[in-house]
Amino acid sequence: MIAQLTGTVLSVRGTSTVVEVGGVGMLVQSTPGTLAELRVRQDVRLHTTLVVREESLTLFGFLAESERDAFEALQSVQGVGPRLALAMLSVHSPDALSRAVADGDRKALEKVPGIGAKVAARLLLELGGTLSLPETGAPAGMADARAQVEEALVGLGWNAKAAAGAVAAVAPEPIADKDVPVTLKAALQSMGGTRA
Repeated sequence: MIAQLTGTVLSVRGTSTVVEVGGVGMLVQSTPGTLAELRVRQDVRLHTTLVVREESLTLFGFLAESERDAFEALQSVQGVGPRLALAMLSVHSPDALSRAVADGDRKALEKVPGIGAKVAARLLLELGGTLSLPETGAPAGMADARAQVEEALVGLGWNAKAAAGAVAAVAPEPIADKDVPVTLKAALQSMGGTRA
């Protein structure tokens, strides 16, 4: 795994940059935010991840380590590949993504082209607890987050009545924001594979 590159920027394109490292020009895909900060002949250090496919090796790089970490975490979700993860980081910062996941904000995730209701609900379910929240976030758990769990279940294909019943069965007490992913998993398990 190539975790970091330090070298000189040779060129900056619409979706990528070429960085010279030890006489070799490395093509690195990145977000518009990172690319906007780069200048030709500038020395730069990028936090990188190498995506290996049967037919290709693609290097992705970011100025901020948090962006690289979020990029890798996003790809752990079924249906999210490197291109979609890059699109998400082009629309939202890592902090904004963390906040959206913590708040169960499916609408914020759906602002990304290519993210529909089902993929957004899957992101909320599978990323809970894996994207770190910014230090200055508002305290969680001040209100019942039951509606977030019910909305996620509806997004996954269940009707509103079945979703509400499942959430009530697994969480009779108020649900804190930080407990949304756990409650969602428990509700899904209780409902099995049957959509009402």
